[in-house]
Amino acid sequence: MIDVDERVLLAAAAGFGLGLPACALYFAGLALGMRRALRARHPALVLLASFALRVTLLLALGAWLGARTHALGSLAGLLLAFLLVRTLALRRARGSAAAPPLGAEGR
Repeated sequence: MIDVDERVLLAAAAGFGLGLPACALYFAGLALGMRRALRARHPALVLLASFALRVTLLLALGAWLGARTHALGSLAGLLLAFLLVRTLALRRARGSAAAPPLGAEGR
């Protein structure tokens, strides 16, 4: 049996709590980077810069949180937050892609 003490649970809760807004910013940055890349002269550079910034900030949060709490617990909470926000972002993206264009309802 795996023994989970309260330090691990608190670290997971901290990772999840801090991970939700951080991951929301990650996917908002992805959306912004994609929009800018579609209009850019060199889209690969825009996407690369966007990816580097988003990953650096997310990894920095994980490293900071892991250094101050139980590392595996905080990583588990951060990963759970990432998967939840990713699922919500995918549902939103798929829902907006299936919606008809504005003004096409009456046609």
